[in-house]
Amino acid sequence: MGEMSMNKAIHGAFRRDLDRFITALGTFQPGDRARAAQLATAWANFDDQLTHHHEGEHQIAWPALHAVGVSTELLDAMDAEHDTMAAALAETRVAMAGLLRDPGDAQAAAAKACFETLRTVTVAHLDHEEAELEPVYQANKDTPEIKAMGRAFGKTGLARGGRFFSWVLDGASPEERAGITASVPAPVLSIIGGIFGRGYRKEIAPIWAATPPRR
Repeated sequence: MGEMSMNKAIHGAFRRDLDRFITALGTFQPGDRARAAQLATAWANFDDQLTHHHEGEHQIAWPALHAVGVSTELLDAMDAEHDTMAAALAETRVAMAGLLRDPGDAQAAAAKACFETLRTVTVAHLDHEEAELEPVYQANKDTPEIKAMGRAFGKTGLARGGRFFSWVLDGASPEERAGITASVPAPVLSIIGGIFGRGYRKEIAPIWAATPPRR
């Protein structure tokens, strides 16, 4: 099993959820208000996680990567992709609000179309980022700059941290789990996730139990 950075493991969770949403919306039954409410709950978490991630990259990761030699031009290109992704998030936000208000066939189709666009632009960005930056993370993982970056990302508070780790590990592959535990020891994950990840496990994980990601 090859090494994987935590960043790439997080990317895996975004890909999984995007597939889950598209699968769920493709089988959505018009008028199912309970299912619409479930998907709205899952969407609120996904929207928050992706927004927090790309904003954190701009504020925390990019300065650290620039310090270890990544060019300004490449980081600017990554930010432009973030802008495209943020625009797709905004459109999906509107569509999901519409589905929650009126869970009809047209609203489900509109939401699914938005998710398909969001998946296209997000996966294109994740693929580009991994191709360009995953080798940099691996080559510099023991440098002061990258270690400081990891500590900065860790300053999120226990409530957010517990929800994040419960989410990112929900359906993670063994390689993705290893990427997480390489940075955060398993006992720490058990404590943080066990106490502060209960909300995710109670409210969101069951939503996806019957809607596995497409492989």
